[in-house]
Amino acid sequence: MVHDLYILMITAGIVSLLFKLLKQPVVLGYIVAGILVGPNLLGHDIVSHENVEAWGNIGVLFVLFCIGLEFRLKNLFQSGKVALVGAATIIVGMLVLGYGVGRFALLDNMNSLFLAAMLCMSSTTIVMKAIDEAGLSKARFVKGATGILILEDIVAVVLLVLLSSIAVKNSFEGVELLKKVGVLVVTLAVWFVVGILIIPTFLRKVRPYLNDETLIILALGLCLGMVLTAEEAGFSSALGAFVMGMVLAETLEAHRIEHLMAPLKNVFAAIFFVSVGMMINPSSLVEYWPSILFVSVVIIVGMIVFGTLGCWWGGETMKDAMSTGFSFVQIGEFSFIIAALGSKLGVTDPAIYPIIVAASVLTTFLTPYIMKATVPCYNFLYKHASSRLQCKIDAREKEVALAEQSKSGSAEDTMQNHTEKVKRALRHTLVTKHVVNLFLKNMSENDQPVDKKDENHA
Repeated sequence: MVHDLYILMITAGIVSLLFKLLKQPVVLGYIVAGILVGPNLLGHDIVSHENVEAWGNIGVLFVLFCIGLEFRLKNLFQSGKVALVGAATIIVGMLVLGYGVGRFALLDNMNSLFLAAMLCMSSTTIVMKAIDEAGLSKARFVKGATGILILEDIVAVVLLVLLSSIAVKNSFEGVELLKKVGVLVVTLAVWFVVGILIIPTFLRKVRPYLNDETLIILALGLCLGMVLTAEEAGFSSALGAFVMGMVLAETLEAHRIEHLMAPLKNVFAAIFFVSVGMMINPSSLVEYWPSILFVSVVIIVGMIVFGTLGCWWGGETMKDAMSTGFSFVQIGEFSFIIAALGSKLGVTDPAIYPIIVAASVLTTFLTPYIMKATVPCYNFLYKHASSRLQCKIDAREKEVALAEQSKSGSAEDTMQNHTEKVKRALRHTLVTKHVVNLFLKNMSENDQPVDKKDENHA
């Protein structure tokens, strides 16, 4: 086991370092490292696949736990309509498109359903990293994009649960599915409410005694406890890890736990992506390259179209809507997890897994370059748009600009009001202090004893 871990870590470290030098996401490096140590490249096992798969399963739990920790209800509420409409448009649009692609490729219902689920989720990690590296972290569209990614993560976890149920029964029954969704919603609500009522209060009570070591052990214990609870309730372990992350995200210790979990998450996430790479047969990439290219084009075009439309319908400007759509042109960790689930349960075609992983690698590699094309494409669209559409684009720009001015103006007014209140309070305090001092001084003068000479004279 130690030998396997050594081979994994040293290979992943060297390859990811090379990808860093090439300014590519390290996730791609981990997948390539998996191909290098996997059984398909050299024809024999360098490491034990069973050990790697076990570590990879733990890695999935930690990755989802940390994604849950990054979930903030405040961020979701701030995104508002853009997040709801944008996420709904992307998810529904890509599900329909993905299912249609599966049926076009003569896949059965089960394979088409799993393929649709794999294609409808952008990678939160890759999108935020690409935005940061492009220097767009403070851009106006980022808030809406973050809200959409949060909702996509929630839907992805729900899809994992539903797909597991469908795959086990090997059938797609509408009534049964609705019952499962109802049970899932009720269970999530109960877990979340109970968690919010109990865990934050408990952490506040014991906060003076929580050093970093105790906090990380407690957080991991709560995570694994929720994982076991989810499994006992008949749901996936991934759901339990994600829910506990969401619960802890609403506590005072959220950022501290997130910081402490980062090294552990990075290690096991690396092992997970290496295990993904180990399942790829390089010869299959050559065999299926037309399908890989076709699926990649479907992902890129679909995400741009549905992302742009969703954000535009949600109230963003056309430029911001296109910026979001052009940054979502890849699939990532949840696609791998769903693909691995289908392979593990034996309900998907063996060819789907390498196609999805290769398409993810290709679209991830192209993401920064596609993002750079946002402005030229926007200019081209505006120039060749009808006069009616140009008027709508200009009107939306003015509407959003006025809304921002109103928000900033109200914020400034609020700040000025607070400042004036503080000043008045200080002036009132100083005046009161002066009056009190005068009063005490007069009292002390009146209370002085009368001179004896004056008394005799009197």
